[in-house]
Amino acid sequence: MAIYEVFTHPSLIRYRTSIFTKATLFLLIVLALTYISPLLVAYRSHGFWLKVNTYEEQPNVRFQYQVLMITATSTSGDFVAWSTYENFNNLQGDHLRVPLVTAMEEDKNHDGKMDLLNFRLELPLQPSEHVYSVQFLLTFSYQLFRMSTFIMQSMAYVHFSSPISGSQLTVIGDLKLHQQEPLKHRGLDTRYNISVVDDDSPFASSYDLVDITASYQERNVTTVIANQYTVWTPIRAANAPFIIKAVIKYPMEIITYRPGFWEMIKTAWIQYVSILLIFLWVFEKIKIFVFENHVLTATMVQPYKQHLS
Repeated sequence: MAIYEVFTHPSLIRYRTSIFTKATLFLLIVLALTYISPLLVAYRSHGFWLKVNTYEEQPNVRFQYQVLMITATSTSGDFVAWSTYENFNNLQGDHLRVPLVTAMEEDKNHDGKMDLLNFRLELPLQPSEHVYSVQFLLTFSYQLFRMSTFIMQSMAYVHFSSPISGSQLTVIGDLKLHQQEPLKHRGLDTRYNISVVDDDSPFASSYDLVDITASYQERNVTTVIANQYTVWTPIRAANAPFIIKAVIKYPMEIITYRPGFWEMIKTAWIQYVSILLIFLWVFEKIKIFVFENHVLTATMVQPYKQHLS
């Protein structure tokens, strides 16, 4: 008659000793090494605490219809200028030229957020005037909502110069977020929700592009024109205006932020446990070897004696 195995179960063997013995000291050392070593390994791997993290978000960007433009009309320093700031225009005197400006934002994917700005400026010039360089800035309202609510007033600055006079400047680029520090993971952040240009000031220094850009660069979070392509078209007809065209896209952004407490704990816990499992297995084998081979003195209690007690 054939015999086969119908059931198995492990047999528990206990090892007993008093408190003040080498076996007790050994177990305390093993316990400390088992649970502290994974912490040290995870920490020394430079990734235990999640200090910064990233997420993807389409920003809510809106053009503020604020423009400041200066064009050099000769190589000797002559210029014409215009802006949407009344105080700036009052300071220009004969250098002021009022252009025809059109701007239209488009929502390409119909998600309720604008995807790009089509900007066009036609600057009237005298037949004797020729444009050699252009500086202009546009201002935007920039908002993020997925983690913290971040709201700021930002700008796009464009500068181009050429030794040959031109009839048109075409700029295509992305309005990209530039971070020098991570954002918060929650809450409201409006520290940069202030105007890029102090349009209430009557002083010329408030509209100096050097001062404006220097002050803007002091921010830890700004926007810049990235992935920029510029086309300079020469030869302007005598009575034709100088044209500035800009297509500025509002792309999806990778936002850097500081994680909250629970997100840091979640990441640290996963790393700790994954390393701890290895140490548990290794030190369990060490303990079995030590007590089975009587390396340390301990009283072994057989399974049948446990049932009788």
